[in-house]
Amino acid sequence: MSGPNGEPHVPAGNVGRGEEGDDDGFGETEYAAINSMLDQINSCLDHLEEKNDHLHARLKELLESNRQTRLEFQQQLSEGQNMQADVQGPHTDI
Repeated sequence: MSGPNGEPHVPAGNVGRGEEGDDDGFGETEYAAINSMLDQINSCLDHLEEKNDHLHARLKELLESNRQTRLEFQQQLSEGQNMQADVQGPHTDI
């Protein structure tokens, strides 16, 4: 179970000592707390990766849409210039 700051709740009497008082510095409770925190971190990273993939896909769609719109605009602009040139006819100096 997490404490108020997302930190594992570990009883103060067992900090730095194993369950049976072994000298490795960690007992089952500490390992379980660390494992739980790693699971939470992994879950958060998975969620971030999913959001990143979704944003990447949306940005690619937006880029393609903008590219298509730009090409259509350029085509319309060139057609408009061609029509205007046809209406005005050739310029001759007298």
